[in-house]
Amino acid sequence: MPVIEIYTTEVCPYCVRAKKLFDKKGVTYTEIDVSTDDGLRQYMTNRAGGRRTVPQIFINDQHVGGCDDLYDLDRTGKLDPMLAGEA
Repeated sequence: MPVIEIYTTEVCPYCVRAKKLFDKKGVTYTEIDVSTDDGLRQYMTNRAGGRRTVPQIFINDQHVGGCDDLYDLDRTGKLDPMLAGEA
């Protein structure tokens, strides 16, 4: 089972959309809310190569980007192998 981390905020439609895709795929993820923790948000930003927007998504410690990036991986057939531990 892959380790999935998704950094979110309380009011974020893109976060909801990304989580729905993971739910549809039947995988579990850890949601990390950075709404009220500046230090945690800075950690996310550093980890994501400077990207401050949410969601920021990591699969097995690999940064995959935000919601659009996640859906692009799914559309091109690259997400399922990542979720299966093949990539």
